[in-house]
Amino acid sequence: MSDAALPEPGSTVPTSLPTPRPDDPTLVAPATDEPTPVEPPSADRRPHERTHHGHTFVDHYEWLRAKDDPEVVAHLEAENAWTRAQVAHLAPLRRAVFTEIKDRTLETDLSVPTRQGGYWYYSRTLEGSQYPLHARVPVTDPADWTPPALEPGEPPAGEQVVLDENAEAAGHEFFSLGSFSVSGDGRLLVHAVDTTGDERYTLRVRDLEAGTNLPDEVPGTFPGAVVTPDGRYVFYPTVDDAWRPYRIWRHEIGTPTTDDVVVLEEPDERFWVGVGLSRSQRFLQIELGSKNTSESWLLEADDPTGDFRPVWTRREGVEYTVEHARLGGRDVLLALHDDDARNFELVALDVPAPGAGPADPADARVVVPHDPQVRLESVDAFAGHVVLGLRRGATPRVAVVALDDAAPDGPWVPRELEFDEPLYSAAIGANPEPDAPLLRVTGTSFVTPPTVFDVDLATGERVVRRRQPVLGGYDPADYVQRREWATAEDGTRIPISLVWRRDAVTLDAAGTGADPAPLLLYGYGAYEISMDPYFSVPRLSLLDRGVVFAVAHVRGGGEMGRAWYEEGRTDRKMNTFTDFVACARHLVEAGWTAPDRMVADGGSAGGLLMGAVTNLAPEMFAGVLAGVPFVDALTSILDPSLPLTVVEWEEWGNPLADPEVYAYMRSYSPYENVPDDASHYPRILAVTSLHDTRVLYVEPAKWVARLRAAGAPALLKIEMSAGHGGVSGRYARWEEIAFEHAWTLDVLGLAATEED
Repeated sequence: MSDAALPEPGSTVPTSLPTPRPDDPTLVAPATDEPTPVEPPSADRRPHERTHHGHTFVDHYEWLRAKDDPEVVAHLEAENAWTRAQVAHLAPLRRAVFTEIKDRTLETDLSVPTRQGGYWYYSRTLEGSQYPLHARVPVTDPADWTPPALEPGEPPAGEQVVLDENAEAAGHEFFSLGSFSVSGDGRLLVHAVDTTGDERYTLRVRDLEAGTNLPDEVPGTFPGAVVTPDGRYVFYPTVDDAWRPYRIWRHEIGTPTTDDVVVLEEPDERFWVGVGLSRSQRFLQIELGSKNTSESWLLEADDPTGDFRPVWTRREGVEYTVEHARLGGRDVLLALHDDDARNFELVALDVPAPGAGPADPADARVVVPHDPQVRLESVDAFAGHVVLGLRRGATPRVAVVALDDAAPDGPWVPRELEFDEPLYSAAIGANPEPDAPLLRVTGTSFVTPPTVFDVDLATGERVVRRRQPVLGGYDPADYVQRREWATAEDGTRIPISLVWRRDAVTLDAAGTGADPAPLLLYGYGAYEISMDPYFSVPRLSLLDRGVVFAVAHVRGGGEMGRAWYEEGRTDRKMNTFTDFVACARHLVEAGWTAPDRMVADGGSAGGLLMGAVTNLAPEMFAGVLAGVPFVDALTSILDPSLPLTVVEWEEWGNPLADPEVYAYMRSYSPYENVPDDASHYPRILAVTSLHDTRVLYVEPAKWVARLRAAGAPALLKIEMSAGHGGVSGRYARWEEIAFEHAWTLDVLGLAATEED
């Protein structure tokens, strides 16, 4: 239900897995020994009444919620069998797309090393391996900040494998790494793994000198554990019955986990908690946050058994985060906050002394004032510079403040790093060392592969450390990206990003579509999450077949600042859906595409968007692809016993307590608004996972059952060993993408050209 970001390798087991064969049965369907169904599954109608605020809704498919019921499992397996049968003709196309992704990817590759303590850390991938391995080499010259030049596939002298994810994943259908924290002396690694997809992680401590795990092991943790710089203690979060991280524990390494101590417990069910270390490693930090309120607690890292204390007392509706810095020779906290500053401002305040109580916000000094046109999103402090992540003009940017040239108490004038593309995403990269003279920055666009830069903070000189290789002769000049603007029902201008292959789309003299092209329109629109320009190797398989890829930056996201988010949540949520329809209509009216040549795509909260626009404007789309879709929104938000429901009330409203919220959500919840006759609906593919704890599998299962009963051409694909993010492992993920791309191309009329 929530898309909150999670707080963005030795063994005798072989470190590689077989590369999937072109005739791998996971890439073709149905399997040769599986009977081909001749009729789609028809779920029984079993009336279940739900009454709130004088309204009764009869839900005929709520019985599908019984996850362990053999009858439910049989129905889900029947849905998979039907889907396999319906897409069996696309097997050659799926193989082709999978092969294209694989052939464009440098499978044996490595990341740019990042310096931490006495080592350079990096990750490597090997051809045939599903997962990366994490390794390090010693720093040979403390004065040299240039990362070592390593060659893919050639382990450097002195390399130590810290963690091999392939070895950890051996014997499991699913694998996810949830925590990765190395002690300051480089002696211990704290890591956590999930092997089912339900996001319950087992925490382990590895002695990196011996290459073995210590007896310390804690099941059922949440991602984001951290080890103290001295390697003596681990702080980790756990969840309550509603899958909300609500406790932070302290574990002393080498002692029984039954002796672990709760250092903070958050009783308010709206709040999540997380723990980490300041960049300076001076402070342990606990962050608590709901959708619109947050609080930070500090403890000196050299006193890990002491008491955490709040920086500012929690104030309803005020969000803030803090970063430790040295300004004018004294310790300060830099706080980003939105108190009377909708797009956030940056202030400096003195570090609250132990036992002194929270600081007074009135004593803070404004160093970067609020700007209604600039959304401040992050702050990072270095020895002589402060770096801001910000958003202006619907694109993310990075700006630097040189403290030598800035008054300690402000105001500061951040200097933005410039890039030569109008649609470009820039972000702060891995920069663990506060004294580093270089700033690691990453950048990408719809046509430029992800690029890692090191920026000299003193001179501004920029060095490209790595640009993601794209094999097969990729040339960015072959592709074009553009920003267009649609007009919403209320007159608001909605940005649309487009990218296409230059020689595959015909433009008229005005520079818009001369002939309607096949087009995939993606949208999300929730949680203030922005859909920024990004490069995708798999997307090339669509672009090279003539598909235009477009992103509708609808309200509810954060592309245009905090107001953009607020205009697409709670009692203004309908703006998200009508914005998307307005973008689709603009693309048709401008000649880019036609309704019978357009597929809509979105996942999770974007899946809610897909269900809503299907009900609002089914005539606008030839197909709808909905990933882990939140389509039974009202049922879920009415049930506080379900994972994440209470924390979501600030995003959607509380229909349990408020009849107006109930009526409003009932007006758009996709499942409840499927008409009795949906035979005119576009083709629909819903993809979900059995172990998803964020959007339960039952939502798309019920939705597809109701759609099909109403005559809609709907398919359900459910992964039986995966979670909210789908399958794990890069080859498995490529197979999943190939499946979805093949379905999309088929809907767009572009599949018939592929030959077996």
